[in-house]
Order: sequence, then C-alpha cells, then structure tokens
Amino acid sequence: MSPNSPARRLRLAMPRRVFAQVLLMQVAIAAGVAVLATGLFLAPLSEQLDDQAMRRALAIAQTTAAQPRIAADLKSSRPTADGPVQAEAERIRRASGAEYVVIMNNEGVRWSHTDRDRIGKVVSTDPSDALAGHEVMEIDDGTLGRSARGKVPLRGSDGAIVGAVSVGIEYDSVRARLIHAIPGLFAYAGGALAVGALAAYLIARRVQRQTRDLAFSDISALLAEREAMLHGIREGVVALDRTGRIRLLNDEAQRLLGLGAEAIGQPLGAVLGAGRTTDVLAGNVAGTDLLTVRGQRVLVANRMPTDDGGAVATLRDRTELEQLGRELDSTRGLIDALRAQDHEHANRMHTLLGLLELEMYEEAAEFVGEVAGAHRVTAEQITEKIQDPLLAALLVGKATVAAERGVALTISPDTELPDRLVDPRGLVTIVGNLVDNALDAAAGSGLRARVEVVVRAQGRAAVLRVRDTGPGVPADQRESVFVEGWSTKEPPAHGKRGIGLALVRRLAERQGGTAEVTASPSGGAEFVVVLPEALTDPVPSAAEEVR
Repeated sequence: MSPNSPARRLRLAMPRRVFAQVLLMQVAIAAGVAVLATGLFLAPLSEQLDDQAMRRALAIAQTTAAQPRIAADLKSSRPTADGPVQAEAERIRRASGAEYVVIMNNEGVRWSHTDRDRIGKVVSTDPSDALAGHEVMEIDDGTLGRSARGKVPLRGSDGAIVGAVSVGIEYDSVRARLIHAIPGLFAYAGGALAVGALAAYLIARRVQRQTRDLAFSDISALLAEREAMLHGIREGVVALDRTGRIRLLNDEAQRLLGLGAEAIGQPLGAVLGAGRTTDVLAGNVAGTDLLTVRGQRVLVANRMPTDDGGAVATLRDRTELEQLGRELDSTRGLIDALRAQDHEHANRMHTLLGLLELEMYEEAAEFVGEVAGAHRVTAEQITEKIQDPLLAALLVGKATVAAERGVALTISPDTELPDRLVDPRGLVTIVGNLVDNALDAAAGSGLRARVEVVVRAQGRAAVLRVRDTGPGVPADQRESVFVEGWSTKEPPAHGKRGIGLALVRRLAERQGGTAEVTASPSGGAEFVVVLPEALTDPVPSAAEEVR
C-alpha cells in the first residue's frame, strides 16, 4: 500500500489521543442519536398531520350534511352556478378554510364546486361508499389535485339518502404544516446535540486527565509492560483499593502469602486473617522495611499510598537470609565457645603437665577423670531425659555455650520426652530460640545466672518451659514480645531482631498450641509452650500385641 493511498490517509487523519478519540466518538454518537430521534419523530408526525386533515375534512362534511336546508334545496333546485346549494357550499368553504365543498345527488352529479364549470357534471372519484351510508376519510387525487377528503351521506327530512357531501383539505397545507414543524424540531435536535457535545467534551477532558493524555497504543503498551514486569520480578506486589480490597497480586506475592488468584477483589483481612501481616499491608503499622511472618516465611514489607486512596505494598522473602543470619550467630557463638574451650584446654594441659612434672601421678589421674567426667555426666543427663537425638544434641551444645558465658544451663528433673516427636525440627527451632533468649537475659545477672529447661510429654502433648534469672518481661509487654520486629536488643550486623519469638508462637499455633510468657519463680521470665499434637501414639510392644 502506498503512503498516499486513501486508507493510509484515513489512518493518519484519525486522532491518536484517548481524549480526542473519546470526544469524536461521543459527538458522533450524540449526532447519530439526534438524527435518529428526529427521523423517528418526523415519520409519525406526517401520518398524524394527514389524519388530522382527514378528520377536519370529515367534520366539515358532517356539519354541512347536518343542515336540513341543503337537502331540501338539493331536491328542489337544479345544479346551477347561481343555485342555493352552490351559494351555501361556498359560504361553508370560505368559513371553514376548506379547499372545496362538493354536494352531489344520488347519481354523483355535482350541485356545488369551486370551479363553477364543473357544476352539473359527475364527480371524478367514486362516491358509492358515501351514497351507501358510510363515512369516508381518505387522501386521494381529484380534479383539484391531491387533497385530504371527508365524505358523508346527505339525508333528507325523512332520513333517506338524497346525495352526499365531499369536503377536501388542500394537501399542500398539510405538507406546509409538516415543513413548518421541521425547523423547530431541528432546533430542539440541535440543542440536544449541543448539550451532548458539551457533555462529551467534559467527559473526554476527565478521561484526558485520568489517562495523562496518552494514546490508546501507549496505554496498551504500558499495560503489557506492567504485566511483564509484575509477573517477572522476584518481589511480591500487592495493590489495594481505598476500601482495603485486593485489586492486584503478582505471582511472587501469591507464593509468599500463600494465596491464589481468587483472592483478588476480596478484603485483605478476609483472605489473610488478623495479624501483623494484615496490619502492615493495611497501613496500620508505619515504617519502612517492616518485618512480618507468614507461615514459615520471614517477609520484609514496604507500603506506598496511591493518589486514589489505595496503596501498593512490596514483599521480599528474608527467610533464607534470616536463617543464614541465625546460623552465623550460632557459628560465632560456637567459635567463641571453642576459643574459650581452647584456652581452658590449654590451662588444663598446663595443669596436667605441672602435676606430671611434680610426679604427682595420682592427682593427675584424678584431675583428668574429673574433667572428662563432668562433660560426660552433662551429656548423659540430657540424653537420659530427652530421647530425641536432635533435641538432645541441641541442648548439649547449648549447655557448653552457656558454661562459657557463665550461665548454668540445667535440665529439670521433671523432664521426660520420648523419641516420638511428630516434628522434631519444629521443636528444635522453638527450644533453640527460647534458650538463646534466656541465655541473653541471664548472662548479665551475676554469679547466680541460671537457665532451666523443662520438657514433658503428657499423652500426645508436649509442654515446654524455659526459665531464666534475667530481668523478666514486664506485664504490659508480655504480648508485644511475640510481635514480629519487636525487640529490646541491638540489631545484629546481618539484619534486624524481633523474629525468634514470633516464629515460636507461629510454630506453636500452627500445631494448635499456645506460647506465652509469665514471671519465673526465680525472678526472671518463664516461657511456656504447649503443643497438643507434638507426639505420635506409642507403638505397642511385642508382649502387648500378643496379649
């Protein structure tokens, strides 16, 4: 197709902006509606004017036929131009404004006519219906041209039909009335079109402001780019309207929040439930890089309000980073413990060397036995009461770290946990977080620093208590400690605090349990976690199966 072809010129002439296209389409629609309404009004108007003219002609004919003098003159006179019937008919014609008033006898001979030369001649149209006693309304062509006609029978004093009366209304006058009505109708249509064009302009201006004066192609490209960007980035994006309903969820947000596409259009609280995640996304919590926990994921959320009263929130997954940070903290703790153990081991070796050089062999053997026995007794005490290997290994390691930090970590005599855990890793996470917090709290409490762990099985439930000799938790903050991001400690180098206790409660609630903090009898804090379905049913022994 050449650049100068008609199709090419038409395409180039079309406006590209949304504002111009909307205005053009609305004006075209308004004009089309105005033309259609005018046509629909004119079509029945012509028929109405014809009907009015025929009824008027019929009314004049009925009035004329009702005068008994005319019937008498018709029977007693001859059809002449100067006769009484002609004189009366002309008087009625001039008074009524009719085109003609024709009075005829039963044979159709005219006794009156506008053209005097036609008096005494037979009418040009069929008068049989009127002479038969019927009233007739019609539009027909006669000697005077096209007219709207009314015909009625003419009766004598005895009621017998002696002739007929035919009255005609000039059809040009009917057409003139129609033509006269058209300018007014067009004026109304023009006014309606002007109002429609003004409304179209105002609407188009509003569309122009809302679309930033973009072209349809630009909007289409922006939408395509937005879809590609939202579903391609590795951050979750949640868009909310002014009422708090979700209007957009990209793929990453659905994955992080555990939602599906059916959540779009639903209130935020209805799909997420009450909690910190809902409060952060709804804007009830102010700040940047807010931490929240959804399921087993640690998320960082940022929220930005929009001009229409809604908001857009972004979510980043920090689960792996938090895990790495905690592993780094644990590694640093182990390194510190190993460094301290190395120093202690060196001291012990120096002591042992001194005893040997002094030939105090019995004291040296006793010293070695005490050192080895202390570690063995601690491990045996833990494994005897806690039969799950993961949890036992955790507490053995924590005991070593606690000793190096000057804190006595003890396992309560009431502790008894069989190797029937449903989720050992989950309980390890709970115990590890609680013991770490307890060690941090008790580390600065002096020579009496102590942490006590109690783990008991009650049927299928597991009850965990961790007590410390730290400063405790004030009564007004005992719920806040379980909120994501809340912490009284300085943040570590790798990120933020306030996640551990939130994970503890989340893991407990996921299993239908509870997590709370009270005052410890020793003066510090006591964290209590109850897991109703933490253990499996015991396996019956062979003897029990035989029985």
